Order: sequence, then structure tokens, then C-alpha cells
Amino acid sequence: MVKVKVDADTCIGCGLCISTLPDVFQFGDDGKSVVIADADEAQADEVIASCPVAAISKE
Repeated sequence: MVKVKVDADTCIGCGLCISTLPDVFQFGDDGKSVVIADADEAQADEVIASCPVAAISKE
């Protein structure tokens, strides 16, 4: 498992990461994604590559 993080300043709240990995991401009170759990390596790489504004990274 790997820790992922969301840059709240960059996130636009599109929800792609949430729809891809609902067990890892959810919407925060500000309408942007927040991390709620670790992801496996392959899932982390997939969601990082799919973020349209590159707001997700591994810790």
C-alpha cells in the first residue's frame, strides 16, 4: 500500500479520483477530494495519471 495526497490548492473537485477509487478518496467540505485511505501501488499510479490537473501524488 502507498500513501497518496491531494494538493487542495490545485484540485478542481472534478471527482474523477473519487469515481475511480471511492475507498481511497471522498469529497471534503470544500468540494475537493480528500484522501481517506491508502491505495495499492497500481491504483495510485492510475489515479495520479488520470487527474486532469495533476493534483494527486504519492507521499
